[in-house]
Amino acid sequence: MGNHQAVPVRTNVARAAIGATVGAVVLYNSKYTVDGGQRAVIFDRFRGVMEETAGEGHHWKLPWVQRAVIMDIRTRPHTFSSRTPTKDQQVVDLTLRVLARPDVSRLPSILKTLGPDYDTKVLPSIASEVLNGVVAQFDADQLLTLRHRVSGMVQESLARLAHGFNIVLEDVSITELSYGEEFAKGVEQKQVAQQEAERSRFVVVKAEEECRAAVVRAEGESESAKMISDATAEAGMGLIELRRIEALKEIASTLATRDETPNHIIQYLPKNINVAMGCDFCLPDGQISPPPPPDQTHPAGGVWLPNARDRKKRGGREGTKKERNEKG
Repeated sequence: MGNHQAVPVRTNVARAAIGATVGAVVLYNSKYTVDGGQRAVIFDRFRGVMEETAGEGHHWKLPWVQRAVIMDIRTRPHTFSSRTPTKDQQVVDLTLRVLARPDVSRLPSILKTLGPDYDTKVLPSIASEVLNGVVAQFDADQLLTLRHRVSGMVQESLARLAHGFNIVLEDVSITELSYGEEFAKGVEQKQVAQQEAERSRFVVVKAEEECRAAVVRAEGESESAKMISDATAEAGMGLIELRRIEALKEIASTLATRDETPNHIIQYLPKNINVAMGCDFCLPDGQISPPPPPDQTHPAGGVWLPNARDRKKRGGREGTKKERNEKG
């Protein structure tokens, strides 16, 4: 009798335990939590992806019928590297950093078409396409001087393509830009060519200036000759005579400093003056005569007058006609 009563009790306890376990499992699978910076998209086994999304906090769903897909809506950085040719056929290595997030209002569509890992499926391909298209519009050296403009064009094109996939781009920037060895050699050769061109341009300009200077000099000399000719016609030969005297004085000064006449004094005597003062030989009437030999000296203390050498050669035996008259 007692055994028959104990069986229903144990059965009831087992049923209660099973019921509690089932209830706990159902309760656990009916509740889900959405953390900060996330949204939940409900997938129903009978209706598919629901259009409503759940925000932060605790939410309920039908266990084994509905499933909550948690999606991150925070802005996340993505880095892409690309080896891209430029307009002048130079290869550059670019590194692009993109800050992207999903369009919260289009999360169910993103889940349907791309899945939770939408960013890794879309961004690398469109980033490479945009970089190739934009960089091909610029020369290699323009990528440095117009870097801000290039970044703006990349951001504009990339944002337009990403919008078609319900992705919002917060920022796009080029973080690294490097060139190959071929470009470095090309830059060096270009600089050398520019220097050669500048040097050639300088030579041409110098030659042109020299030609202009020669023309101006010739015109000046021609004008000067004309003025001298006019002045001579009006005032006589005085100017030419003055220039001749100055030239002969300069010649006499030059002869006085020559090595052949280290101990002689050379002076210029104008025309019709036959008096020499303290000079070894003179230049009368604009004539130039070399100094006397060192073994011939004049009795008058080394003063040589015109034809004095001829008088010395005659030895003074006959002398001039004037000297014989004076002795008589």
